[in-house]
Amino acid sequence: MKWIRRGAWALLWLALFVAVALWIYSRRVLPTTQGTITLQSGPKAELRIERDADGIPTIKAATRDDAFFGLGYVHAQDRLWQLETHKRIASGRLAEAFGASALETDKFLRALGVRRAAAEQWGQVSAEGRAALTAYAAGINAYVQNELSARPPEFMLTGVQPEPWVPEDSMGWATMMAWDLGANWSGELLRLRLALQLPVERIQELLPPYPGEKPLPTADYAALFRSLKLNANLGQTALSAAPESGIEGVGSNNWVLAGSHTETGKPLLANDPHLKLTAPALWYFARLEAPGFKVAGATMPGLPMVVLGQNERIAWGFTNTGPDVQDLYLERVNPSDSGEYQTPEGWAKFTSITETIKVRGGDDVTLTARATRHGPVISDVGGATEGIVSAQRPAYVLAMRWTALDKDSGTLDAALAFNSARSVAEFIAASGKHLAPMQNMVVADADGHIGMVSAGRIPVRKPENDLKGLVPAPGWDARYDWAGVLEPTWTPRETDPPRGWIATANQRIHGPEYPHFLTSEWAAPYRQQRIEQLLNAKPKHSLESLRAMQADVVSLGTQRLLPFLRKAQSQHPLAGAAQKELAAFDGTMAADKAAPLIAWAWARQLTLGMFRDEVGAVQFDRLIATRSFREGLERTLERNDAWWCDDKGTPAQESCQDQVNAAFTRALDELQVLQGADVSKWQWGQAHQARSEHRPFSRVKLLAKYFELRTPVGGDTYTVNVSRVSQKPDATTGELYLDEHGPSFRAVYDLADPGKSRFMHSTGQSGIVFSPQYRSFVDRWREVQGVPVWASEPAKRVLVLKSRPS
Repeated sequence: MKWIRRGAWALLWLALFVAVALWIYSRRVLPTTQGTITLQSGPKAELRIERDADGIPTIKAATRDDAFFGLGYVHAQDRLWQLETHKRIASGRLAEAFGASALETDKFLRALGVRRAAAEQWGQVSAEGRAALTAYAAGINAYVQNELSARPPEFMLTGVQPEPWVPEDSMGWATMMAWDLGANWSGELLRLRLALQLPVERIQELLPPYPGEKPLPTADYAALFRSLKLNANLGQTALSAAPESGIEGVGSNNWVLAGSHTETGKPLLANDPHLKLTAPALWYFARLEAPGFKVAGATMPGLPMVVLGQNERIAWGFTNTGPDVQDLYLERVNPSDSGEYQTPEGWAKFTSITETIKVRGGDDVTLTARATRHGPVISDVGGATEGIVSAQRPAYVLAMRWTALDKDSGTLDAALAFNSARSVAEFIAASGKHLAPMQNMVVADADGHIGMVSAGRIPVRKPENDLKGLVPAPGWDARYDWAGVLEPTWTPRETDPPRGWIATANQRIHGPEYPHFLTSEWAAPYRQQRIEQLLNAKPKHSLESLRAMQADVVSLGTQRLLPFLRKAQSQHPLAGAAQKELAAFDGTMAADKAAPLIAWAWARQLTLGMFRDEVGAVQFDRLIATRSFREGLERTLERNDAWWCDDKGTPAQESCQDQVNAAFTRALDELQVLQGADVSKWQWGQAHQARSEHRPFSRVKLLAKYFELRTPVGGDTYTVNVSRVSQKPDATTGELYLDEHGPSFRAVYDLADPGKSRFMHSTGQSGIVFSPQYRSFVDRWREVQGVPVWASEPAKRVLVLKSRPS
């Protein structure tokens, strides 16, 4: 017994030692936020970082570049791991930290050449921009070199050491944000795959045009691809390996009201960008002050500016335009020389560069990244034989032309100019430098003007281009080459419209009279329609009414399907109780109600029943992760289309009503397993949780519950308070209906009294899990509350940075 007691005491002492060590570590890993730090290489003059109770810093500097130094410093203090992941994503160096599981993504990013493009773009940045980027990088590095006493837990658990930040890292991360918001290429590959098994007319029904428009007139690309004997797998490895992009529901809302429509008589502006929810959030709040320079808002770790916010004269907000700025090209490989591809003038050599990818726990991997006259060969990720059908048939590779990879990027220069703009006119003029991603930018100024500009580089396609950028085009045919780019002043814009407001929600932003082609794939207009309903519901608006609009969870998209759902019949024992819940349901997607859950489970099951047999089970199950196919479903039901409604896998001839009924039964089976047999206790928010994913620990079951953040939410993909509904089971947990894309940030700005402006993001200021500010915003974000954009109380903590005298 004595040895048992000794062993127990030993374990107790060991546990106590571990607990004490963990507590000490959890304190040491938090940054210093009070006192004075003298840096070997720091700001040119004394710099103050004043933090409020929420950890939001006000950076007071003697010069603008010193303010950017301070921003880099606080980003490193609070978000060092996030900076490390941003650096590694943009440079294709994830496998170096995470092992072979990240190798394919690295291959894609090396093939795409984001880091190589960043190096070229850095050479084109203005002197002012270079100074800002250099100062920002110096601030990050000063923290790591002088203050970092304990690495954040992600570094400890992965064994990664933080590396110096360089300006090219910022350039690369800006390109990755453009990737997130400008991914037409996945739609091109989708149509290519569908065209190998469906006629173009059926593809146009599955992926219908914007309401009120006809499909773009194109050549019969299904016949073209069959004639080329394409391998159906061409480009699929790249699609699987690429970072997430082209996700339906990723967008934004913004609206701005002139003083004639506000209680204050001055403009009000609202903005909520819808992006991937991450822990920590993509955004970091900061206030920057220097002589002649005062700006506050949402910054992004990796970039030296306020991306969305307010200065002393203007406020601004963005939504994604969703333009078609990517084209894929089928490049025919010379059968006699695999180092050549076909051009209109004959065979030409691929340009190539050898990339070496380090893999944690494995051997280095060498990739030859090739490019054609159109751009990088992205299909090289799948190996040199991916595009070969057989030894006797042609071989092809896929190259990508994308505006964001252009050498002459002015995006960062434009962003810095926005921070200092003094009027709507100045802001719109500065937007001409912006390259990518194309954004619908609304802006208001203190003089009462409001405006909108869709800023970004748009390719001009030739009149003879009969594929319209919808599908990969033959790269050897000159008619598919771009004819140039649109003059920046020709993009859509307006100022001070007579109606007194401007709103954008990723809908079509121009009328039929607009002469230039932007895209054929606008987001469904439900959010825009609801915003217009709410704007027109009151003659005068206040900040509170704008906040209420941002909280709105009425889904016009769900309303459209309700007549069909209410007619659903089933012998399921829960059918009566379910229809009782639906009887009074008006499309309000409340988190504590059963009806929204029933509606989405039924719509998902109906979508699978309608389209899975024609598209192919394996492919459709993969596609539904990024697309809901809601527009195709709506129109199929409304025209009672027997071809789509018939299940080709059965001998019977199913009608659309048969499909509606069967989907209802399957949905009830699913929900009974999910939430029990008492329908009255079902809740949308129990399944539909906002999940802020942590990279990489959300994929580690033991760590996920500590690092990722969750909260039940209402809304859906089509509500103003967007919470995109995931219809594919989560790869780690198997959960359905999670919300992983939503209002990553919300803001309402008052041009009459900036002190009343409010903002909020989805997690907390700190990226260190031991900090109380790691999750301090979650509840307030869910409730659509805000905190002051401008410091309203004396600072809670003040840190002074100085440089050591030389």
